[in-house]
Amino acid sequence: MAKVLPEQVIPAERGALPTAPCPRRGLIAWAFYDWANSPFTTLIITFVFPAYFAQAITANETRGQALWGYAIAVSGLIIAVLSPILGAIADAGGRRKPWLLVFTLLCISASALLWYARPQPTSIALSLLLTVLANIGFEFGVAFNNAMLPDLAPESHIGRWSGWAWGLGYAGGLAALAIELFVFFEQPLSWLNRAGAEQVRIVGPLVALWFALFTWPLFVWTPDRPGTGLSIFSATQRGLVMLRKTLRNLSEERNLLRFLVAHMLYTDALVGIFTFGGIYAAGTFGMTLAEVTLFGIILNVTAGFGAFSFAWIDDWI
Repeated sequence: MAKVLPEQVIPAERGALPTAPCPRRGLIAWAFYDWANSPFTTLIITFVFPAYFAQAITANETRGQALWGYAIAVSGLIIAVLSPILGAIADAGGRRKPWLLVFTLLCISASALLWYARPQPTSIALSLLLTVLANIGFEFGVAFNNAMLPDLAPESHIGRWSGWAWGLGYAGGLAALAIELFVFFEQPLSWLNRAGAEQVRIVGPLVALWFALFTWPLFVWTPDRPGTGLSIFSATQRGLVMLRKTLRNLSEERNLLRFLVAHMLYTDALVGIFTFGGIYAAGTFGMTLAEVTLFGIILNVTAGFGAFSFAWIDDWI
């Protein structure tokens, strides 16, 4: 969720920074991007859809866990290769919102299409492809959203706004999980066909609608950096030059290099937990989808409390 890395705090072009302070509603709208996108990770990446994929679509939980891991790995590899390139191009062009909009729409569209992931092996390829595309859209959206924060909040408050947004994200995931459990699982709507697992497949459209509904304030109220006036071709050229220079000088930036290696290992552990939490609970402990959803609710409550509470400590340290 909303995590700001040191390389995102250092602007490439000082002259491209907004000249006026961000209004409070712009910061709140920025923070609500986490509320808007977190049901994707909660319902589709971690808890509900992975368990459904392993139990109902592949009908072989061991194979389902393996295929799910491969899909997340593929999306992670694509993100790792493209992130520095797209980030450098965006820095050269100045604006963040156009990139954020494109990847947000990618995540929303791919999530909505998961409705067609029926409980049969013929849906395996479609499910994995849509998951890869949606995850790419989500992760790049998070990256560009994070990159906006240093331009919006004073340096003394970056930690708390990041933590508050992160906490809002857990609250959003919690609310979406509760809707899935108590509206679609426990009290299924009459038009949903349980034989076709529609009470589970509805998570795709639910995530898409939630994301679209709550992300629009950011695009309306949160200010963006002014553009540098470069064409996309010129911005790409300048961005690639900047990226080559950064990579060439990385060996001299020992602190940054150590941080990147440590962050990679730390994130690897987190991604492992997020990716396999629900599918492991279902496959190893035999939890039902409703039990996995309740498990997710409990974790989101404790995680959200921690994110809100430690936001001030982040700035203090």
